[in-house]
Order: sequence, then structure tokens, then C-alpha cells
Amino acid sequence: MEWKEEYHKKLKTAAEAVKCVRSGDRVFIGAASSIAQSLADALYERMDELKGVTLSGALILTPQKCFEKSAKGHFSFSTFFMGPQERIGFENGVVEYCSIHLSRIDHWCRTVARPNIAFLDVSKPDDEGYVSFGATGPALFSSIIEACETIVLQVNDRTPYVYGQESRMHISEVDIIIETSHQQPFVRDSEPNDEEKAIASHIISQIPDGATIQLGIGRIAGAVGYGLGNHRDLGVHTELMTDSMKYLYEKGVITGRKKRLLPGKMTASFTFGSPELYDFLDRNNDMHFAPYTYVNNPYTIAQLDDFMSINTALMVDLTGQVYSESLGTTQYSGTGGQLDFVRGAQMSKGGKSFIALSSSVDSRKLGKTSRIVLSAPAGTAVTTPRTEVQYVVTEFGCVNLKDLTMQKRALALIELAHPDFREELIEQAVKSGLLVKG
Repeated sequence: MEWKEEYHKKLKTAAEAVKCVRSGDRVFIGAASSIAQSLADALYERMDELKGVTLSGALILTPQKCFEKSAKGHFSFSTFFMGPQERIGFENGVVEYCSIHLSRIDHWCRTVARPNIAFLDVSKPDDEGYVSFGATGPALFSSIIEACETIVLQVNDRTPYVYGQESRMHISEVDIIIETSHQQPFVRDSEPNDEEKAIASHIISQIPDGATIQLGIGRIAGAVGYGLGNHRDLGVHTELMTDSMKYLYEKGVITGRKKRLLPGKMTASFTFGSPELYDFLDRNNDMHFAPYTYVNNPYTIAQLDDFMSINTALMVDLTGQVYSESLGTTQYSGTGGQLDFVRGAQMSKGGKSFIALSSSVDSRKLGKTSRIVLSAPAGTAVTTPRTEVQYVVTEFGCVNLKDLTMQKRALALIELAHPDFREELIEQAVKSGLLVKG
């Protein structure tokens, strides 16, 4: 077959492949569970030869030499969603963050990251010479490719072959190929605590059979997913494919029969989960991967009846503003797709949007503090404005803020706060003029 001959002509070692990078280049290395790690490692070996190389990607879990202090001047990194490794790099002065709604990821690729070289982790080719973008690539690889002059593939025999929209490319379209075998970065679900289970129960009771669900990252979202085991005919349209969705599919709860778009298919953009979840995705005809620009588009979401969006927050203030990504000026995660789904769910016939959080948090530095606050620390980013928020949920209940005045919102949110902080919140609200005493 002609493509096989072309494949072998383009095949190089990782060390040979990264010689295409020169000082001043801009190189995309991947995101979440689709990181071109073998190529990145080979590039780091050339660090002393290079200056002013801008790398880009997002949600990096595995250590990268480009985030070390010694990389400054040689490498910098641009991200749209801070993972644990980017936070280290940010402290070391080598990472810059850009706020972007994931529905507009094409804009980030084209005007912020602006890579001229792409390192892409992909599956082994199929019989026709097409490689799949794997567990995360479909979310944005197509937009990255459009911006690039040079495409370097890391063909990884551990990368799942997934189906969907803009989820693959042909060997003839790439410049350089290397072969590797390594496990994608993964995370496993941890057991939710009693508070998180209580929060999930308030949400689960509002989700009807036949609904289409979107779950965010974290234990609360996981508790909701695993708690839906007695529901019927649920559908999936989500930026993030999770282990709890795999569980519901295997239990027969997720069928997608009532979805108006892609009935019978679970629609997702990226995956972060267990190795077993990645295996589940491989050549699974019931999965449909598509870019953020489609999946997160509120007008796409609006076409799905009874759409249930479940996301989490770090804090909510007494007027309903949601803070999900930073504490003060310290960026913790990213804008992500929260507002995309908050808007889309409320445009859906019968749809609901939930913002969930525990009422309080314990830390070594500050002790026990309230997550329901009069106002956030200076510099904290508003992820979802109060005009867009619908349901807010803590372990103490669930309230629909949509049609409440600011005064009634404050009272309703104080009822969701931990009892230890309610009196103090009332005093703060009165002192600020948000509430009138008596």
C-alpha cells in the first residue's frame, strides 16, 4: 500500500525529529491525556542549543523540564487551562495563562498559541493510513494543525483510536513521524465524602430520565455520575468523558435514545480518567468525539432537550457570582467550558444548569472558611457572572437564583452556607448595604 511506503520514508527517531525546532519557534506539545511526551523529552535534551522557544498546551499532569527555573530563556509555555505542572511553571516564571471559553479554542490556537510546529500524540494508523487523535486530540488538534507549517506525529501504540468529527488525519498530511509506546497521563476517581454525596443527591433528584448530561471535573461531578445508576435512557454531550459515564453506559443507564443530536452516541471532546477508560474508547462505535468549537457551542447544547449541566466552583458570592478558576490573582485552573454549558443548558428545552460546591473548606493556613462569601479576594476571576447563574448547590440544599433579586439571592445563599458562618454573612451583608437590618 502506498501510504505504508510514505510512512516509512517519514519515520525518524525522536532525536532526529526535534531537529526541526529552531530558536524562536512556537511548538504545541499536547493537552490533558494527549501529550507528545517522547517528542517533548527529546526537545528538552536540546535546551542548551535553543533560545526563545514558546511551547503551548494545557492541563499538564506529568513533570516537564520546560517548567523548571533552568528553562527560563530557553523555553516558555502558553496555556489555556492550568494543570498542576503549569502551576509550578507559573511560579518559576516560565508559564503564561490566557483566559478563553473552550467554545472559542480556535481563536486561542490561531492568535495566542500560534504554533508553527505541532507535536501530536496519535494512534497507530488504520488500514487506510489514517491515525486517530486519541483521547483528547479531537478537542483542538484540527485548529492547531491549521495554524502550523510542520506536523510531527508521535505514533503511540497505547493511544486509543476514536471515532467522530475532525478526529483523525492521513499520513500523507504530515511531515515527520516517530513511534513510541507509553501510557497516557491518567487519573482515577476518588471516593467522595459525605458532604459531596449530599451535594450530589440534591442534583440527582432534579435530573429526569431521558436527560442529556454534562459533567465537569472533580469528586462532586463523579458523585453525581455514579449516583445516577437508577436512571434510564440518559444521553451524554460533554466536553469531558469520565469513568462515571463509562460505568453508566456499561450498566445500561446511558443509551442516548432520546438525544436529538447524534442519538445513541456519547458525544465528548476530551478524556481524563483511568487507563481502563482509555481502553473503553478504543474503536468504540458508541463514542463520537468532536472539537470544543462544536461540543461547547451553546447553540449546539440548546438543541438537546432536558440538558443537565453540572459544574463546580471554588466560591460563590452573595450576589451569585461564581469563582471557579483562581484565588486572588493566583490562577488555579482555567475558564474552561463552564459558561458555555451554563448558557447552553438554560437555552435547552427543560434544561438546567447546576453550580456545585461544598459550603466550607479546611486549610492548614486559614483553618475552616466559608465558600459562600460576601465578596471574593481582590483579583479573583469571575468565571460565571451572576446574570447567567441558575442553580447553586451545597450540602445544605439547592436554590434557583435566576429570578431572585439581589437581596433574596443573598438570603437564599446564606441558607446554603455552613451554619457556622451564616450569622457572620448576614452581618457582612447588612454592613455592606446588600441587606437591610430587620
